[in-house]
Amino acid sequence: MLVKVCGLRDNINEVLALKPDFAGLIFYPKSPRYVANNQNCGLKQKLNGISKVGVFVNEDFNTIVSLIDEYNLDYVQIHGNESIDFCKKIRTIVPVIKAFGVSSSADFEIVNQYADYVDYLLLDTKTTSYGGSGIKFDWNILSSVKIGQKFLLSGGISLDDIPTIKNLNINNLVGVDLNSKFEISPTLKNIEQLKQAINIIRR
Repeated sequence: MLVKVCGLRDNINEVLALKPDFAGLIFYPKSPRYVANNQNCGLKQKLNGISKVGVFVNEDFNTIVSLIDEYNLDYVQIHGNESIDFCKKIRTIVPVIKAFGVSSSADFEIVNQYADYVDYLLLDTKTTSYGGSGIKFDWNILSSVKIGQKFLLSGGISLDDIPTIKNLNINNLVGVDLNSKFEISPTLKNIEQLKQAINIIRR
């Protein structure tokens, strides 16, 4: 199972030492995890064996392209109301993760329209914000719908949830996105809890 640790900024090198599959940097100015609040040049270096993901919300295409180059991004995760055409356009440059808020099975009518045009889906809790809520949605929904692309599960996942997620028998569930429940404060990750979670996932 893949591990994405998102909202990285302050103690990124300690997180990278745990070798997650994806390292997420948030480029949404309204987020408390916005990377540009701290111009740490170490965020811009190319990583070996870890895919760096830039997270954007309804951002301008040219701005995204510029930040792909500046931060050596391997993936773009788009978390807003971006169209299928926008996903296809970004995907000509780097692979795309498209995030969706989920509250009921009806949401998958829209989710699955994107399935063929992205590399991964990310299924989060539907809120008025764009992720980072620390709230779980009802994972039982995932057993009642067809999900047409590989996806990462997100939304309030804590260390206690990891064994449960490992035992979920859901088609196309390939990984988890860990963020707010593994923080001491926004962007300062709890390294010991992340280490435990990654060890359980990979055991």
